Amino acid sequence: MIGLLDVDGLTAGDLATRASALPVDSTVGALRDYFAASSSRRLAVIVDGARYVGAIAREDIADGVDGGARAADFAQREPVIEAARSGREARDAALESPSARLPVIDRHGVLVGVVALNRDRDGFCGT
Repeated sequence: MIGLLDVDGLTAGDLATRASALPVDSTVGALRDYFAASSSRRLAVIVDGARYVGAIAREDIADGVDGGARAADFAQREPVIEAARSGREARDAALESPSARLPVIDRHGVLVGVVALNRDRDGFCGT
């Protein structure tokens, strides 16, 4: 596991772990099922093909939202980081995020993965 202080010389892409993503036509019901499948799922990433559309944190979907609504309508484009940016920038942005997750994209907007901090916020998941 890479520790939070061990990011010198690394890029955001180096810190990214593979992300499971939901297709752009997913419903809020599918989004809720995604989150219910694992307590470690704190951020859902929405893609159109391979292109990053946005992300939705678990807490961003209110209980009253219709399960048939399109999940992508609730997705936020930011925060996101380009894979070539520094590991330090990626770490700091993930630390600022309530979900401790940060989508990583390439220069064409294609999803590379997600920088994910562990529960203790002292290291990265999947590294």
